[in-house]
Amino acid sequence: MAGYRIDRQVTEFGEHVRGWRMVLGLTAQQVAERADITRDTLRKIESGNPNVSFSNVVQVLRALGVLDQVVSAIDPLNSDIGRLRAGSLAKKRAR
Repeated sequence: MAGYRIDRQVTEFGEHVRGWRMVLGLTAQQVAERADITRDTLRKIESGNPNVSFSNVVQVLRALGVLDQVVSAIDPLNSDIGRLRAGSLAKKRAR
């Protein structure tokens, strides 16, 4: 069941990537060129293909100008629980 949820979220992520491209008025070719990837790779990202490399996804986010927002969104110090357990960030490894 967990795999289904992840698949659904990856698909939703791809839809959001496409949404940003559309909102910005960019063609798939323009984003692919800015991200230095093929249009086929961009299509895979936008369709939620989980086999695309993380590097390619990050390049697309940068090309769309949303990479900083994504990085901030996962910063543990931007959450109540992260700030509460901030001392754990100094540890070398998790238990």
